Amino acid sequence: MDADGLSVYDAIRLRRDVRAEFTGDVVDDATLWRILAAAHRAPSVGNSQPWDFVVVRDPSTLRKFAEHVADKRIEFRDALPEERATTFAPIKIEGIVESGTGIVVSYDHGRGGPQVLGRATVPETGVYSAVLAIQNLWLAATAEGIGVGWVSFYDPEFLTELVGLPDGIRPIAWLCVGPVHEFQQVPDLERFGWRTGRPLTDAVHQETFRA
Repeated sequence: MDADGLSVYDAIRLRRDVRAEFTGDVVDDATLWRILAAAHRAPSVGNSQPWDFVVVRDPSTLRKFAEHVADKRIEFRDALPEERATTFAPIKIEGIVESGTGIVVSYDHGRGGPQVLGRATVPETGVYSAVLAIQNLWLAATAEGIGVGWVSFYDPEFLTELVGLPDGIRPIAWLCVGPVHEFQQVPDLERFGWRTGRPLTDAVHQETFRA
């Protein structure tokens, strides 16, 4: 991919939740730091910057988390109606080992002190800020030709212990990050028939919400 001419609109259009397309190579440190720098430039409520990034490359840790996620995938599959379980079966939900790099994005509600400007009436804006950092990371990675997969099949307590998060720090995401063969043109959940996207016209309302 020629990243030099990639606009933000191109990155948004190309971005995919990557699972099966990782090459097996590890993203180089210079690229990784550029991606993390983009994440760290995200807007945050009260300029609290409530995120931290734990970079995980130890193969034993990657395998341990992958095994945990595989167990959670089975639990989810077994709880589905038969028809949905059949649809879900071929969908790959993680690329933890294949990517070679995991980034755990965490959230510290205490960052910024007891009075965080803009968070008083909507406490969730702190978590929203961490998610904005993830979006920055994802778009920057796409511009670099690097894939990202967001893994959410895990117990937060397990991940907290796995990467040693202190008390009061909660995990928001495990992101698989690595070079890819390609970005799929159609998102996996659409390709495998799990769910199609909504057209923009269905999501935009004028003046008041209308179903």
